[in-house]
Amino acid sequence: MDLVVGLDAGGTSTRALVLDLDGARLGQGLAGGANPNSHPPSVAAGHIGEALVEALDGLDSRKVRSGVLGMAGASKLADPAVAALFQEAWERAGLHCPMRVVTDSEAAFATGTSSPDGTVLVAGTGSIAGRIAGHRMVAQSGGYGWLIGDDGSAFWLGREAVRATLRLLDLDAPLEGLATAVLTAAGVRNRGQLINAVNDRPPIALARFAPLVSSAYHHGDPDALTIVASAARLLADTATAVREPSDTSPIVLVGSLIKTPVGTHLKQELLTRCAAQVIMATEGAAGAAWLAAVDVLGPDAPRPSRS
Repeated sequence: MDLVVGLDAGGTSTRALVLDLDGARLGQGLAGGANPNSHPPSVAAGHIGEALVEALDGLDSRKVRSGVLGMAGASKLADPAVAALFQEAWERAGLHCPMRVVTDSEAAFATGTSSPDGTVLVAGTGSIAGRIAGHRMVAQSGGYGWLIGDDGSAFWLGREAVRATLRLLDLDAPLEGLATAVLTAAGVRNRGQLINAVNDRPPIALARFAPLVSSAYHHGDPDALTIVASAARLLADTATAVREPSDTSPIVLVGSLIKTPVGTHLKQELLTRCAAQVIMATEGAAGAAWLAAVDVLGPDAPRPSRS
């Protein structure tokens, strides 16, 4: 029984999935983040190996005919020293097939559709959109990082939540649900303490306030309603920036925000702007594994089963 393996390696976690050539799931593994831009390359490569070993437990690794690693920070593997660390982890897990590396955006797109062409929008801690042609990302929008981009991302949501809270504090206005939640989460009581608490931590830590926006949205908080709608518009701008107006190819949405109110607004925004199917996807490892199956069987490879 021939097998394929796919991995989705992000900054927070790494997931590995083993399929047979009928698309049945035979093994899965989970480990820490493996983005070599946010972790030491040796640590990132070690997490790749851990996820693979767990996914291949009880299976014959010699039967794996193809493997695809979808990862954030894939460009880092252009460094031969970094690439060698990942190749060593791959081989230590018992794999003898080539390790094909794609971006996490390419793996995410393949999770949502078998179409070779379209658009992928990743909305998580950061945000980026890519135009996909022949299963490869050929153009991108966003992905600039928190300092100069990541519009509509979890970082952006958290920053806007803190800003909205500070505006109310500046005006000595009654605090709504979102502002109260922000102060509680930060462990502070006033304007100065909030400013210090935020600036004492790495900027990307602002993303921890993003879930508060979703919760406040469900309770009708006016600032949360505004922030969610604005985030959806910004993310839609990012996605449409890589599409021609006449493009009808599918749009795949993926990332931690997709199952939040932002994702709901975003889907509607894109359906309004684009004559295209909008697909919400979740599991990048499944897309990577399907791409590995395509390497063996061609474009008619069965899609992975859901369980």
